[in-house]
Amino acid sequence: MRPFEVSWTETEIVALKDRLHACDLPPAPVSAGWSLGCDRGFLERFRDRWLDGYDWRAAMADLNRYPQYLAEIDGLTIHFVHVTGEGTSRRPLILTHGWPGSHYEFWSVVERLAYPSRHGGRAAEAFDLIIPSLPGYAFSGKPGEPVGPKATARLWRKLMTQILGYTAYLAQGGDWGSVVTSQMGLAGDPALRAIHLNMCGLRSAAPPQNEVEQTWMAKSAAAQQMLGGYSMVQMMKPLSLAWATAGNPLGQAAWILERFHDWGDLTEGDLEAVFGLDHLITNIMLYVMTDSFPSSLLFYHGLIREGGAGPTAGERCMTPTGFAAFPGDSLMPPPPASRVELLYNLVHWSDPPNGGHFAAMEKPAAFAHDVRAWANKVWPVN
Repeated sequence: MRPFEVSWTETEIVALKDRLHACDLPPAPVSAGWSLGCDRGFLERFRDRWLDGYDWRAAMADLNRYPQYLAEIDGLTIHFVHVTGEGTSRRPLILTHGWPGSHYEFWSVVERLAYPSRHGGRAAEAFDLIIPSLPGYAFSGKPGEPVGPKATARLWRKLMTQILGYTAYLAQGGDWGSVVTSQMGLAGDPALRAIHLNMCGLRSAAPPQNEVEQTWMAKSAAAQQMLGGYSMVQMMKPLSLAWATAGNPLGQAAWILERFHDWGDLTEGDLEAVFGLDHLITNIMLYVMTDSFPSSLLFYHGLIREGGAGPTAGERCMTPTGFAAFPGDSLMPPPPASRVELLYNLVHWSDPPNGGHFAAMEKPAAFAHDVRAWANKVWPVN
């Protein structure tokens, strides 16, 4: 385990800007908007900000705000942020991101969770935070072969217990993080006290038990029909997408921005209002500057190699589980509690009034509040 800092040079930034300048934007139908993919007008404005208004030095300083490290686990370099919380409770919590997010998607909740007294909470409710980058993402190593969520769950257990030496810990995740965290819970690690999800990471093939479940299944099927095409490409033919976007940071950005637009809860504002241009750029920089857009796609095929996300017949995650059903997740509409209980030992449930797929980025206060409420049930503090 060794300390790490993000270090981008002027030469690297100049090279990036040269590539951005060279990226052509073909014409698009005037009426297209976001209906046919990333909106052309927004992408032009995004590129202008990236080229001229974005302060990459400030972004680099922001990315270095919290201590981070590299560790070798099973021959793979794993990057992670490690923040020691205030107080004396020492509740370790590993937060796992998804695609097209990064460890940076938790930046707005770090202080709320590690230093709650700064946000009207109690110091006793603080967490030690461990925020790793998935294999093939950002500053973690690029595996020689696709790695999926089951293998990552094993890496995270070794990170928590062997590298960091925790004898007990908690885990949270959304998107891929929910699948990895579910696999950690499914494995029955005695050191893992409980898990918290904001997306259902396991899938049940059981028929609907009631009308509510039937309605949800129809809604989920429609969502996958409209928004799930990207995942089939990334699961089955990821290299073709990697070749098509190679050396094209704006093309990679367009592919990523479309997901934030389509999956976030934009009922209270547009894409820029909800996420902020600079925040979106920094997240994309973690793909572009590390050349990890291609390797991140391979995580999807890793799931296929591991046999999918569902548990084996009769298997159920017995680790105590909390679930936050953020209603604006258009890609993965939250299931009813009865559906989650089929596969999880559900001990905590919440229905936030709004927020979408990227809950920690979109609604950091609500996210942190629910994580604390769940943790106080499964790991009480004085």
